[in-house]
Amino acid sequence: MKAMIIQFRRGRHTYKPRHFIIDVNSKNRKDAAKLIGKEVIWKSSGGKEIKGKIASPHGNKGLVRVIFEKGLPGQAITTEVEVK
Repeated sequence: MKAMIIQFRRGRHTYKPRHFIIDVNSKNRKDAAKLIGKEVIWKSSGGKEIKGKIASPHGNKGLVRVIFEKGLPGQAITTEVEVK
């Protein structure tokens, strides 16, 4: 399943470099909660893969929070990831 990276998880003064908000095309929070624990893979243009795991739903519109094993570059925002 394909998903899109929306943004870093962030606050007013801080951001979490390993936490990202992604859109998995779910309609609501209940559908997004079913994806908790699934693996997410981001592939760079150079062929490098960074893996992460869906941790929790984010908000009520079907977005989820993913924690990656290491931080993604800023260019990863608005790119696609694969949800296993």
